[in-house]
Amino acid sequence: MPALSSTMTEGKIVEWLKKPGDRVGRGESVLVVESDKADMDVESFNEGFLAVVLMPAGGTAPVGETIGLIVETETEIAGVQAQAPAAPAAPAAAALPTLAATPVAVAAAPVAPAAVVAPTPVAVPVPVSPVAPADGRVMASPRAKKLASQLGVALGSLRGSGPHGRIQGEDVLAAAGQSAGIPRVAEGTGPAVAPASGNGKGVPAAPAAVGQTFGQPGDTTTFNTLQQAVNRNMLASLEVPCFHVGYTITTDKLDAFYKQVKPKGVTMTALLAKAVAVVLARHPQVNAATSPAGMAYPLAVNVAVAVAMDDGGLITPVLANADKTDLYSLSRNWADLVARSRTKQLKPEEYSTGTFTLSNLGMFGVDRFDAILPPGTGAILAVAASRPTVVAGKDGSISVKPQMQVNLTCDHRVIYGAHGAAFLKDLAQLIETNPESLAI
Repeated sequence: MPALSSTMTEGKIVEWLKKPGDRVGRGESVLVVESDKADMDVESFNEGFLAVVLMPAGGTAPVGETIGLIVETETEIAGVQAQAPAAPAAPAAAALPTLAATPVAVAAAPVAPAAVVAPTPVAVPVPVSPVAPADGRVMASPRAKKLASQLGVALGSLRGSGPHGRIQGEDVLAAAGQSAGIPRVAEGTGPAVAPASGNGKGVPAAPAAVGQTFGQPGDTTTFNTLQQAVNRNMLASLEVPCFHVGYTITTDKLDAFYKQVKPKGVTMTALLAKAVAVVLARHPQVNAATSPAGMAYPLAVNVAVAVAMDDGGLITPVLANADKTDLYSLSRNWADLVARSRTKQLKPEEYSTGTFTLSNLGMFGVDRFDAILPPGTGAILAVAASRPTVVAGKDGSISVKPQMQVNLTCDHRVIYGAHGAAFLKDLAQLIETNPESLAI
């Protein structure tokens, strides 16, 4: 079983798929847990009956805390229910099978005398294909239920896009004819411009703000699980001695190449990720990170791309082996990752195994920015918008060329200034002179 993320400390119970008294089969989903960045179905390791729910839906429990008990026979249910409220971990429940065990807080052979559910996405894989419940129950997230009530949508008529066919908020919005919203990702180096407003003056409308559920003026909203995880990571980054180094890259050839491959399904995100990965393969020091034993050099070049979610927080889907994956496959992989990040169906290894991070705010037209280094990596590249710029040539000539600013944030314990500068110089050379090689 993969190792648990060190930042994962608790999980929120989204929904119990079984109620006390229901039969539970081995491998059958019992509840849905919201972890840092994904909604995960938790499956039973044993057959039996769900006797007690100790943590109701909506509650948050630390990793390793007992939240439910399963018994072997139906006749044991009443006895366990009578004892569980006063002492859920009492010896009377010692013979009960384990519902699920966290790979960090609990040993492989459970030593606690109670069933344990680990609120962690590591314990249970996420099914990619939706599976409808056999008994005809309608599974829907709390947000989907709330939206369905507000919009007058019958949940029973919808096909869910979430784990095991669970109906998500996006499914309800789509059924009501409203935009579900997608993660904000940069698909171009220029600013995103909305259609002209209705004032007749051709003034571009302001783009929608990221995270429409953040609240309204006067509100005080709590951090959701994903936002809390981001907050912990940002605080952890303060302990890292970082430095920043910038570079100006001319993008006329990159823009021309992008126009050629865009009709074939290639996105600017994939194009930039591919360029970064190819150069990283030549600069393993920039792909390295600090570890307890020293400097760790990954075997692969995995480029994580920062994505802002509409319901708050960030997630970093990972393009694994980006330097060795062809450009067109990389674009298809990215489209799949983005689609599944919307419904929180990414597996842990698909958002936590990045060796280098790319953050592109060019879609918003920003001139430059510095990115905060994610824990566990050595560097992150901030990419701003490409803009027409007056450029002086070596011969003294003046011309106008599109240029973008990139800033590299580095962990100075692993990467020195010369390493960062050499990486950016090679990246600029690739983009400015031979971007066509990225398709080979």
